[in-house]
Formats: sequence, structure tokens, C-alpha cells
Amino acid sequence: MKTVKLHDKEFRIFISNTEITRAIKDLAEQINADHVEGVVPLFLSVLNGSFMFAAELMKHINFPCEISFVKLASYHGERSTGKATELIGISDPLVERDIIVVEDIVDTGNTYDSLLQTLKRHNPKSCKIATLLFKPEVYKMDLPVEYVAMRIPNDFIVGYGLDYNGLGRNLPDIYTIIS
Repeated sequence: MKTVKLHDKEFRIFISNTEITRAIKDLAEQINADHVEGVVPLFLSVLNGSFMFAAELMKHINFPCEISFVKLASYHGERSTGKATELIGISDPLVERDIIVVEDIVDTGNTYDSLLQTLKRHNPKSCKIATLLFKPEVYKMDLPVEYVAMRIPNDFIVGYGLDYNGLGRNLPDIYTIIS
């Protein structure tokens, strides 16, 4: 069992890079199948956590699109703060655009809800979300999560873009906390 220590916590491997890549390819196929010819959507990647997911996802999107980035924060240590703080705003014109938000993880839905409220002020044509990981047992919003690569239990995880106080984003696999 492969483990890593980040700060004061130990983590064990939970999802291999091979499984992650396969799930992202499957998700891209679903997005490709749903695409409407002639529409050029904007993929809006939520930093920092989604950078690896967004890069892999974009390799498998087979239609013209754009990508941009927004930086939000909603975690401190292992716990969600319950509210997202916009750190870097939206600079692309969004009026009448089809937006696909690219998130690393959706758990409570608070970050997605905050971002969606911000996006709505820009009058997009549509907003959907594509997430690498989804924790359905703690999701408390009444918002659809259209594209999910993997459903996971409510464990604290790191790797593949997700961190524990800044460490672990570079790990190619996803790890779950053991202590």
C-alpha cells in the first residue's frame, strides 16, 4: 500500500492515475456527445484544484472551444469553510455564452453555488458543471451536476490537483487520509 505524508497527516492511495485518466476520457466522450454543432463553449476551470483535470479533459474534447480560469477558495486545512471566496475574477465576456465549469471536486456544492451566482450576473446562455469527483452523500444543493467523472465517499483526499494546506497537488494519483 503506497502512502504519503503531507504536513502532519498520512494518506494512502485511493484512485490510481490509470483509473483517473479512464474516467476523464469517458466524461469527455459524454461532453462530446452532448455538444451542439456550431456552438463554441467556454470551459471555465476553477483553480487551483482543477488544473490537472482541466488539462487532461481538454485533450479529449473534439470540438472548437475556449478555456479560461477563475480562482476560488473554500477550504482551510481538511474542512470546507462553507463559503467560496473569489480570488481572481472572471475576465472573459460571458454574455450569451455556453459555459462549462470545470471543478476538481463537488462536495457540499457551496463553491459551485457561489460561482453560479457570480456567473449569472454575466448573463450566460447556459451553465453546466463538469467535475472530476463528486461526493453525493454530502451534496446539499438543488443544482444539477451534469458531468461527473467519479463518485466518491465523503473522505478527505489529496493528489491530482487537490491539496492539504498547499501540499499534494502534484501527486499523479488520488490519496485518502488515514491519520
